[in-house]
Amino acid sequence: MPTGVAMRDVREQLFQAAERVLLRDGPSALTSRAVTTEAGCAKGVLHRHFADFDAFLAELVRNRIARLGHQSAALRDSAGTGSVTGHLADALTTLFESVAVAIVSLVTSRDELRARLRETTPTGVPLLMEATAMIASYLTAERDRGRIAADADIDALAPTVIGAGHLLFADRESAPPDTGAVRKVVTTVIADVVREP
Repeated sequence: MPTGVAMRDVREQLFQAAERVLLRDGPSALTSRAVTTEAGCAKGVLHRHFADFDAFLAELVRNRIARLGHQSAALRDSAGTGSVTGHLADALTTLFESVAVAIVSLVTSRDELRARLRETTPTGVPLLMEATAMIASYLTAERDRGRIAADADIDALAPTVIGAGHLLFADRESAPPDTGAVRKVVTTVIADVVREP
């Protein structure tokens, strides 16, 4: 690899390269060499910015979790408009059509990575826990507007929505589910609590 060539936003370039490798080849193919080759830089570049490869992976996951914050705010702001089912289906599609499914697989397959992520996500699977919180926040906002039943168990509904969505998108070998399939699952999960016309 050439040396002496300045890279801008090195961390972001490395994260994007890692996500491309994850999407194309899966978690088992994600190595420091694969990331730096994909980014077009020397392997030492990664180690100048991160203590080791697991530190890099932990920051990659945290970066993806931080991006989820923007989606969460937009979803919460949509409460009271459109359709609850539509908003949830769109949120699941946006979440799981991204690199999120591969990141969940990465987290579950690497013990050291999970241990490092326990600092910020002490329980559950990182990224899925934050996605569950996003759905819970939205459902709570809809409940406050009377579009979800007042007695709805948000703490049970949110992980059910995320779990069902994850299962729909988890097969990396097949095409992602179509909009109708995602809506059908969401409709089934929230059928007893939704109060919109």
